[in-house]
Amino acid sequence: MFAWRDDAAGLVRAFTDRHGGVSGAPFAGLNLGAHVGDDPAAVAANRECLEEGIGLPVVVGDQVHGTEVIHVTREVLEGPRTATGAVGTADALVTDLPGIALGVLVADCTPVLLHDAAGGSVGVAHAGRQGMTKGVVPAVVSALRDLGATDVRATVGPSVCGRCYEVPGDLRDEAAAVARSSAAMTWQGTPAIDVAAGVVEQLSALGVETEWVPGCAREDEALFSHRRDGRTGRFAGVVGRTG
Repeated sequence: MFAWRDDAAGLVRAFTDRHGGVSGAPFAGLNLGAHVGDDPAAVAANRECLEEGIGLPVVVGDQVHGTEVIHVTREVLEGPRTATGAVGTADALVTDLPGIALGVLVADCTPVLLHDAAGGSVGVAHAGRQGMTKGVVPAVVSALRDLGATDVRATVGPSVCGRCYEVPGDLRDEAAAVARSSAAMTWQGTPAIDVAAGVVEQLSALGVETEWVPGCAREDEALFSHRRDGRTGRFAGVVGRTG
């Protein structure tokens, strides 16, 4: 796992990889996805390992490539969980509660971590092709600002790169109509989408200062990739405040 920690601000940001953990093949390593067919006990152990590593409990949603944002309150934390341990169905979460981290699970899609540099709120978004084009990034930034955030910053994690995400031409055109920089070309010269580039463009248009962590999930075997492996696990991006 690689991570940043800003103890002065109590901010924790992290992206995991597949090293460590107890899952067996094809999820070998630190699989954090409870919806992919892995042994539930192994996933629980892996999530406990993550929480110990960052020093915070991690809250996730059941992701469906949409734009729904859940505001994680005390009531939500104390409420029922889904079969996968999620607090509800959503591709984005925000909170202003200290002492917890929000997580997003990916295996090619773009993990987006957000925090208010002038306050205590944080957020996450799961931005695949559909989420990016539908507007999950503007939705989560808006939700943070509704919580009072005045200086939203973003950290965009590794995902499948434009060279490795081949799509039909019409899908590339659809993505480019939302974010021009998402239009890409594969190594073979065929149409492709660079979702992360599109996400960064959207964040910039919203006035959000962004740090983009390099890496391609399909090219880097330390990361889970659905495009490369088919049935596989999920790595995570997490962000939270220690208090």
